[in-house]
Amino acid sequence: MRFSSSGLAALLALSLAACVSRPVPQPAPLPTPAPVPTTPPAPPPPKRAIEAGAFLAAPRTLTDEQAIRGLEAFKLSCPALIRRSDGSGLTLAADWQPLCAEATSLLPTQARSFFEQRFDWVQVADGKAFATGYYEPELAGSRTPLPGYVPIYRTPTDLVRCTKADGTTGRGRVDETGACVLYYSRPEIEDGALANKGLELAWAADPIELFFLQIQGSGRLRQPDGTEMRIGYAEQNGREYKAIGRIMRERGILQPGGTSMQDIVAWLRANPEAGRLIMRENLSYVFFRELTGPGPLGAMNVPVTGRATVAADPLFVPLGAPVFLTTDRVEAQGLWVAQDTGGAIKGSNRFDTFWGHGAEATRIAGGMAAKGSALLLLPRGSLAAAKARAALAATAVPQPTVAQPQP
Repeated sequence: MRFSSSGLAALLALSLAACVSRPVPQPAPLPTPAPVPTTPPAPPPPKRAIEAGAFLAAPRTLTDEQAIRGLEAFKLSCPALIRRSDGSGLTLAADWQPLCAEATSLLPTQARSFFEQRFDWVQVADGKAFATGYYEPELAGSRTPLPGYVPIYRTPTDLVRCTKADGTTGRGRVDETGACVLYYSRPEIEDGALANKGLELAWAADPIELFFLQIQGSGRLRQPDGTEMRIGYAEQNGREYKAIGRIMRERGILQPGGTSMQDIVAWLRANPEAGRLIMRENLSYVFFRELTGPGPLGAMNVPVTGRATVAADPLFVPLGAPVFLTTDRVEAQGLWVAQDTGGAIKGSNRFDTFWGHGAEATRIAGGMAAKGSALLLLPRGSLAAAKARAALAATAVPQPTVAQPQP
């Protein structure tokens, strides 16, 4: 069919009008994405006991044997206890003076009532305790070098406290450029970093026994002539401590429940080269001194007592304070006195029980992994006073610094 020019124009105009008036479809809006849930960061762990929370608890019942042994250990601690600054924030040195004065005149028959009635029994945080064990090892050694023996070092003179480039202050050494750097690690020391510098205190016949001597912190060296040399912790190289039992468990070398000291030692002896490499992953290295008086000595510089001394974190337990443990291992239950510390003993309710020396001490300590609860014994009224001090410090308004006129 043909269209006239006027008709075609009209049709074209209608078509254009239709095009102009027809709405242009818009794409559907994208759905609003659902908000991604965010987990608030966990609060930092408390730095000391007063911040972790401490609460009064009911006293427990002691045996006479526990109380008598605990009283003797407590009295040994008292001269240091009444002078020490308590890092836990729970007590002041003066809080302990009346108890220490009273303890000096007590008869053994009065020990039980002393602990049960003259102290506040206090739970820190959730009170859930974990306790391991340590002992004073005995190993073959010599004051002079013998074939196959390895050196036991005294504290090097270049081990100092200094400030590193990152601003942290701690153990280290000053290198030839004058910079503070990390001190030599275990592998570096074993490879000769300290050799021929006159630092050898003695020599040990067995490097595995020396490794565990460093973990225990003190021990007895049996000399070839039958005499004994007692040595104790003097210093540490400042490098990170790694528990090789945990390393072996994480790698499936030892199964859960099979990481007692005896299990670890058996594997190290059966796999000498692999064992040597695993021991070298613990970069921490301990230096020793000879002990000539009573010992071994704990962190309070007083002799520690088998079945009475416990190592604890001084930020959560006042050193010198009695501690009562209720655990699933009957050997660890009862009254202890916090007289020592340890590189792996960190946080609230973490303890390391001391068992003395000898075969039984080695057996008990090597297999100790007790779970339960812990209570601290503090001077009566000291917890309330500590909480009052903490509350006052929290509400204190910092005073502005006033600029002083220049002369």
